[in-house]
Amino acid sequence: MRQIIQNIRNGKLSVATVPEPMVQPGHVLIANAVSVISAGTEKMTMDLARKSLLGKARERPDQVRRVLEKLKNEGFFQTLSQVREKLDEPMTMGYSSAGVVLACGAGVQEFKPGDRVASNGPHAGVVCVPKHLCAHAPDNVPFDHAAFGVLGAIAMQGVRLSKVTIGETAMVIGLGLIGQITVALLKAAGVRVIGTDLDTAKCALAAGKMGADIARPSLTASDVMELTRGLGADAVLITASTKSQGPISLAANAVRQKGRVVLVGVVGLELDRRPFYFKEAEFVVSCSYGPGRYDPSYEDRGHDYPPAYVRWTEQRNIQAVLDLMGAGKLDVSPLISHCFPIEQAEDAYNLIETGKEPYLGVLLTYPEITTDQPLDRKVVLKPGVQASAGKIAYGFIGVGNFARMVLAPTVSKIPQFYPKLICSAGGLSATTTGTKLGFESAVTDEDAIFNDPDVKAVFVVTRHDQHATQVLKAIRAGKHVFVEKPLALSLEEIDEIQTALAESDSAPIVMVGFNRRFSPAAQRLKEFFSSIGAPKTVSVRFNAGEIPAEHWTQDLEVGGGRIIGEACHGIDLATYLVGSPPVRVFAESVGGPTSPAITDDQCFITLRHADGSVSNIAYLSGGDKSFPKERVEMFGGGAVGIIDDFREVILCRNGKTQRQKYRGQDKGHSAEIEAFALAVTNGGDWPISWEDLRAVSIASILAVRSIREGVAFEVG
Repeated sequence: MRQIIQNIRNGKLSVATVPEPMVQPGHVLIANAVSVISAGTEKMTMDLARKSLLGKARERPDQVRRVLEKLKNEGFFQTLSQVREKLDEPMTMGYSSAGVVLACGAGVQEFKPGDRVASNGPHAGVVCVPKHLCAHAPDNVPFDHAAFGVLGAIAMQGVRLSKVTIGETAMVIGLGLIGQITVALLKAAGVRVIGTDLDTAKCALAAGKMGADIARPSLTASDVMELTRGLGADAVLITASTKSQGPISLAANAVRQKGRVVLVGVVGLELDRRPFYFKEAEFVVSCSYGPGRYDPSYEDRGHDYPPAYVRWTEQRNIQAVLDLMGAGKLDVSPLISHCFPIEQAEDAYNLIETGKEPYLGVLLTYPEITTDQPLDRKVVLKPGVQASAGKIAYGFIGVGNFARMVLAPTVSKIPQFYPKLICSAGGLSATTTGTKLGFESAVTDEDAIFNDPDVKAVFVVTRHDQHATQVLKAIRAGKHVFVEKPLALSLEEIDEIQTALAESDSAPIVMVGFNRRFSPAAQRLKEFFSSIGAPKTVSVRFNAGEIPAEHWTQDLEVGGGRIIGEACHGIDLATYLVGSPPVRVFAESVGGPTSPAITDDQCFITLRHADGSVSNIAYLSGGDKSFPKERVEMFGGGAVGIIDDFREVILCRNGKTQRQKYRGQDKGHSAEIEAFALAVTNGGDWPISWEDLRAVSIASILAVRSIREGVAFEVG
């Protein structure tokens, strides 16, 4: 299928060919018929992408701060590599479209294949959209009208926040697409509408066809006072897109005493306090389509807000706009100025960029796809290429940030491996990363990898709740598998993996991405203590940094929480250093009335190992990110060893201290992949024994249980 993407580094916009996506749980798969280019928003995105690196930095100082933190903690070259990779990440364009439902994911009952819907899907032939970002399009509303549904919801939310009622007066500043729809919605609500825009033609459209009572350019606050018998506008809605302070100043002076100013667009925000103070006027910023926007619980996990408490969510706003269209009370046909097939999308954006002729609503159309038509979930990236003799053809599943920036590039540099198939659910990230790293094909169906007889090894770098299932698929397909931690989220999943390994005839290797044990620092520390037979003590401290409670890794069903998802690194490192698996675990986290929403990521985990050693994992998110992230201290047999953020090792024995500094930070990512490649090629022992993998994974899961129940657990 075709999809519009933009390169963040140079601003180049292109129409890419990508595999059609798979439907996900809680999502709806839609064959787009029409999408609308939101000229104001998308042009701002294009302009930012075309800026120099310095220009981008000036626009996003928050990102600059993150880069500076990375420079301090991870070094220049690693930070530079990650920044370049981030800039090469393609950006999808578009967020208002309409089409036909092809399939529904698990948990979706509101939609069925064949339904006509509008959604916030991007400019692409087939889109996979969360169910709460879709709404039913009435049969009498054509797709080229329904495609305005999400844009209309933005206008609708602004109108709701204005709180105007029948007979009141509202002023709309900025008469682009959203401004014009705002005018029409206000008129449908029985409100007197005054509009203004710098463009005379847009003012004429608002007054002539969209319902404005008065619309003309360069309206002043004095004009508004005159038009409202000296009262002022009951509400002013700013739908303009400009860096100028003019719209805010005009709104403040045009609104009546105790009136309301609603910012829907993007304008300069140096507020003059005086007019708001003397009028006791309210200033409100509207958030996109309405309640639920940017809430992962609502959008990603499908948890609705009860209508009795939140009457108008973003989905219900979209539906309200479509219902008004169906009832003949909202006509968007006057807004449509141009229509291009998706293959000519670059011409559409060139029109917007150059402004060579007037435009307003620019539509993109797509080839029809029926519900019984098979989807093409594979795109060939290197036609006719065959794996070199003796190399291990591998498949790669999951192309998130860590996979794209760290793991996939690392695997691509290992000479024993040959890149065959790369998979992502949406297809775009697999296509772009696969092209860059030399994969034969990009796919969206993971079974294409498990069913390919040429693929001998699989890398699993998906969200944590998918790991166990994908590891089991690999084992049962007779393929070696490297899974980024964690191995599983439950004891039952670990038992199932163990059973599958016992029943397998092909003896595949399973490896978990516990990279720290392969770092030069960890190996040097283990070597230093190798002659000491006495039990040892190990302390591993993570300055983990805070992650929002709504982040997917904090969701126990999806990410498993940060103990299972990341503190497991410390449990494995301690296991490696003492050379003995954990047999008992006890953990406690912070608590009390002033504790944060998530407490598991501020905890201490104590482990007893089979040889009598004891280790402690301090996984702490309450610190300053600028402080070094990890420190390891090991004691035993009259010796002391320290790893300082994987940059330096300090060794003390017999009154003598050695210091070994490393060039940059090396946490063992390359070495772990090399060890996996060697084991797959030559056979023999696994890079990490199943005994260790199992014990570390169980200890991580039981550590969470220990926090809940307040007792220690045996690692059986």
